[in-house]
Amino acid sequence: MNHYETVFILNPVLSETQTEEAVKKYESLVVSQQGKIVHKENWGLKKLAYPIQNKNSGFYHLFQYEAEGPAVDALEVEFRRDEKVMRYLTVKLDIHALAWAEKRKNRKEPKVKA
Repeated sequence: MNHYETVFILNPVLSETQTEEAVKKYESLVVSQQGKIVHKENWGLKKLAYPIQNKNSGFYHLFQYEAEGPAVDALEVEFRRDEKVMRYLTVKLDIHALAWAEKRKNRKEPKVKA
């Protein structure tokens, strides 16, 4: 099995429940393709570097998962079909990227002094 990381941006006009449903849909799609979700992060609403579909922000989500190539193809086809998804990027992780992803997953948020 290969290790992948996918970041996707959802339309900012979606409600919180619609966003959660979309994330669960893609998570279950990976699992249905005999993949395994290793880590996922919700980065929240972020400002875009440039407008996409006349939107200046979007909900960012990250999946780190183990799967075979056809699972990635199926996931990307669903991203293309869904109008809720504005952009996506999938990267195959090598040894160095896996080590960095593990470090990112295990890091603790820095404490903010009041």
